[in-house]
Amino acid sequence: MTIIKLFRTISIAEGISLLLLFGIAMPVKYILDKPLLVEIVGMAHGLLFIAYIFFAVYYKFKVKWKFKDFFFICFASVLPFGTFYIDKKYLSDINA
Repeated sequence: MTIIKLFRTISIAEGISLLLLFGIAMPVKYILDKPLLVEIVGMAHGLLFIAYIFFAVYYKFKVKWKFKDFFFICFASVLPFGTFYIDKKYLSDINA
């Protein structure tokens, strides 16, 4: 697996984990008073988020993204569906 494919996979997984955290785990915690799912999904999301930012920094220098693009790519990681947009707009254009 090439590095860009790994970044794209982590990008999609990070987006899915954010949706699972906001859409399932947090409602279960606050509505049903069961925090275990937040602990599990939250840990996975946290690790994927760190990996996503690490790869964003790596590709900022490798592809020479402008600061504005780099900031937007990092900011998108905290928005639901943000990483899916980044994958289509920025990551799909990078050659291995």
